[in-house]
Amino acid sequence: MNHEKVIKSIKIALAAVLAITIAAKLGLKFSATAGIITVLSIQNTKRETLKSAANRTFAFLGALLLSAAVFFSIGFNLTGFALYLLLFALLCLYAGWGEAIAMDSVLITHFLTERSMSLPLIGNEIGLFLIGTTVGVAVNMHLRKRGDEFKKLSDEVDGRIKGILDHMSRLLLEEEKNRFDINCIVQLKESIERARICAFNNYNNAIWKKDTYEIDYIQMRQEQSIVLQEIYENIKSITRLPRQAHQVAQLLKNIEQNYHRNNPAEELLKDLESLLSDFKSHELPLNREEFEARAILFYILKQLKRLLMFKRAFALSHRE
Repeated sequence: MNHEKVIKSIKIALAAVLAITIAAKLGLKFSATAGIITVLSIQNTKRETLKSAANRTFAFLGALLLSAAVFFSIGFNLTGFALYLLLFALLCLYAGWGEAIAMDSVLITHFLTERSMSLPLIGNEIGLFLIGTTVGVAVNMHLRKRGDEFKKLSDEVDGRIKGILDHMSRLLLEEEKNRFDINCIVQLKESIERARICAFNNYNNAIWKKDTYEIDYIQMRQEQSIVLQEIYENIKSITRLPRQAHQVAQLLKNIEQNYHRNNPAEELLKDLESLLSDFKSHELPLNREEFEARAILFYILKQLKRLLMFKRAFALSHRE
C-alpha cells in the first residue's frame, strides 16, 4: 500500500473529526457538515488548497444571496431548491467555481430542512463553512517542497537519457537496426511525467518563494526527449555506413559521457560545429545510397545541436 496515500487518508479522517468536534462544541446545528467541508477543502498542494478555499468562499456568498432570493419568492420547497440549484450551478460553472456546487449546496439544504433563513440559522451555516474551510486549509499548510523526491526522479530521467545516447552511439554503427527497443523512449517519457508532476507539486507548495528551476529543468528534458526520438527514427533509416558514421557515433558517446545537469554544453557545441564544418569539406558521395546516408547523418548533427542548445539555454537562464 502506498505510504503517502495512507498518510493522506489519516490526515483527512482526523481533520474531519476535528472540524465536527469544534462545530459541536460551539453548539452549531448539522455539525457533521463541517467535517464534509473539511474533507472537500483538502487538496494536493498549498496553492490548490488556498485557491479552492477562495473560490468556495465567493461561491458561498453567492449561494446565500441566490437562496434567499428564491426561497423568499417561491417558498422553502423542492421547486424553490431546484430553481436555486439551477441558478447556482450556472453561476459556479461560468465563474470557474465548479468544485463549490456540491459543498455549498449542502449548506443551503439546511434552510430547506428548517424552512427558514433566520439570522441565527444563517450564522450557523456561516460558522459551519468557516470551521470546515479553516481546518482544511490549516491541515494542508504543513506541506513542504519535496526536493529529495524530485532529485531522485530527475536523476532517473537523466540516467535513461544517458542510456539512450549510449545505445544510439552503438546502434548507428550496426547494419542491423532492430536491436534498439523503442520501449526505452517510452519509459523515458513516463519518468519525465512523474518528475513533472513532482516539480509542479513542489512549485505549488511554495506560497511565498517561487522557484521555477525544477519545472524549467524537466521542461528542458521533455524537449530533449522529443529530439532523441527523432534521432532514433533517423538512425533506423540508415542502411549504409559511410565513414562519417563513426564520427557521429563518437559525438553521441561524448555527449553521453558529459551528460549532467551542470554542464552548459559549450564544449560539446564546439565539437559539434567542428564536425559539421568537417562534413562540408569531405568529397562528394560516390552514389545515391551514400548521399542519402550522409544527408541523414548531417541532419542528425543538426538535431543533436538542438538537443545541446536546449541544455545551454537552461544553463544560462539558471546561472548563479
